[in-house]
Amino acid sequence: MKKKVTKILGLLVLQFSFLAICGSAQEGEKLYKTYCAGCHGANLEGNSASSLIKTAWKYGRSGSLMTRNITFGIPGTEMIAWNQVLNKEQIKSLVDFISDAQKIQPNIDRAIPQHIQTEKYDLHIEEWVEDVIKTPWAIEFVSKDSALVSERRGMLRWIVKGTPLKESVRGVPQSQEFKTGGYMDIAIDPKYKENGWIYLAFSFAPERINDASAPAMTKIVRGKIDNNNWVAEENLFEVPNELLVTKGNRWGCRFLFDKEGYLYFSIGDMGYAEYAQDLSKPVAKIYRINPDGSVPNDNPFINQVDALPQLFTRGNRNVQGIAQHPETGDIWFTEHGPMGGDELNILKKGGNYGWPDITYGIDYDGSVVSDQTTQEGMLQPIIFWNPSIAVSPAEFSNSPLFPHWKNNLFIGALAFEEVRRLPTDGNKVEYQEMILKGYGRVRDLKFGPDGAFYVVLNQPDKILRITPK
Repeated sequence: MKKKVTKILGLLVLQFSFLAICGSAQEGEKLYKTYCAGCHGANLEGNSASSLIKTAWKYGRSGSLMTRNITFGIPGTEMIAWNQVLNKEQIKSLVDFISDAQKIQPNIDRAIPQHIQTEKYDLHIEEWVEDVIKTPWAIEFVSKDSALVSERRGMLRWIVKGTPLKESVRGVPQSQEFKTGGYMDIAIDPKYKENGWIYLAFSFAPERINDASAPAMTKIVRGKIDNNNWVAEENLFEVPNELLVTKGNRWGCRFLFDKEGYLYFSIGDMGYAEYAQDLSKPVAKIYRINPDGSVPNDNPFINQVDALPQLFTRGNRNVQGIAQHPETGDIWFTEHGPMGGDELNILKKGGNYGWPDITYGIDYDGSVVSDQTTQEGMLQPIIFWNPSIAVSPAEFSNSPLFPHWKNNLFIGALAFEEVRRLPTDGNKVEYQEMILKGYGRVRDLKFGPDGAFYVVLNQPDKILRITPK
């Protein structure tokens, strides 16, 4: 009887939810005809502005992004901000109406194409991994046949010959998985075959690990995997308790082993932008350490009073991708802006990248972070994206399978669900080519030991393997 009542209540909730959405969409239709039809057409077919009946959503297909675009407008386009005309409920009604009008609902996962024609190659795409893994964050290849994947929920998992092991690695450290927290990047020691070290970044709270309000910070460790057990863990970077923050967001964290063997990693601003310029605070920085966690004696702030000796740069809002050019040795990195102002930068020792004193974006509530985009002593990005694409991983191509892509930079985007190719000349980006668009949030990119191009997706959780046809 209890199960039957629960089922009936569940059906009633669904019915009321459906009626609420229908009512919202009807109100949205009235608002659309009043405010939007002049530009986007009476039936969303397009007029002076683009059609709103879409299969590909250039500025993101989620309801939250549609809401943001209507609320604050889209920089660089004729789409103005409507938050001074429409309230939140009216904007939600508009979003419901536009979504309801689609032949294919925007939030429905799109089938991955088997082939895509690009400027240089006809690409063959296979869904290399799609089962077992959940919220994959990073992938690292240990050999031609095996790879290790970190999952944001706090797991490490082997993939052997394209098949993920059902049992994750046992005995891994516990993380604080709230907002963007959890397990992040992993790295394989350049001398892995000799020493077996694996590096892991994760959200860590010394106490009350399951409490979102517990003081926490990004932590860096290394360990080894023996018979699918995490063993021999060593602590490489952990701040003292007085430097922890509560309810953090934007944790980082990307790894890079450079050609000299140094390990770089990033920590985001954790929602504490006011600490980004303070060298005594750990947030919004890029770090450089030796593989054992010791500090290189030529780090730029090592002799500065109160500065964390591991620091390499400051003013970095949230670095989500970092890669070294195969020939020049320059290190390029991607950085999340707020609403607008995602950046691509080149790493400079001791560099100040400006956040939050200079930025090309505004805050998520539409308020001004800074009215300055330049300031003496602060570095400018190579390029920036406005609106934000939620730029994430970065990877240079040096694969023998793709000779026409040699030394090209590839970047991925989360919100805009993109993979882009960026041919570079010195410290300039020549142009940008869209390789993939709208198939999931792109969390990591890797060229594997087999030369194939691997793309890690969230929502849906998949790993794609791309080769020239």
